[in-house]
Amino acid sequence: MKRRLLLIAGAALLVPGMALAHGPTRQKTTLTTEVAAEPAAVWEVIGNFQDMSWHPAVAATEGEGGNEIDATRVLRLGAADGPTISEVLYKYDAAKMTYSYRITDVAVEVLPVTNYSAHLTVKPREGGGSVVEWRGAFYRGYPNNDPPPELNDEAAIAAVDAVYQAGLDALVTRFGAP
Repeated sequence: MKRRLLLIAGAALLVPGMALAHGPTRQKTTLTTEVAAEPAAVWEVIGNFQDMSWHPAVAATEGEGGNEIDATRVLRLGAADGPTISEVLYKYDAAKMTYSYRITDVAVEVLPVTNYSAHLTVKPREGGGSVVEWRGAFYRGYPNNDPPPELNDEAAIAAVDAVYQAGLDALVTRFGAP
């Protein structure tokens, strides 16, 4: 068995590019912001999985299941007839002011990612106020090697960061900076 593995490894070195060929890797991003309001006030605004009206890119949210595990929502972006993102809730803890969800359907032209999951959390800030953390993990929108620029890792990270930043900026505008 050891000899067979060595032969396979040796063959990989002889075939140009064979050892370097791989698909996408999971990307991760985390953005945080601080706001003047206490955690309970912030959670009251962002803690309802069925209501994402606090995010400036979301024109409407439709969903079923409230804040129960497997609840679903469809985010309508920009306008009443804008593109959509479908999501499902897989963790929810009101006491810890956190929830986790994953995207079940989105066109890569809308958000250039696949296999996306995210976590939104509100924590107390030392000295008063809150820290809001939004973190996500995902693959780029193009599953094969040599993606076009709009579907590569950098484009995926930039797009998710832009979504998070717009939402976090809206919370600072709403609640004020500490």
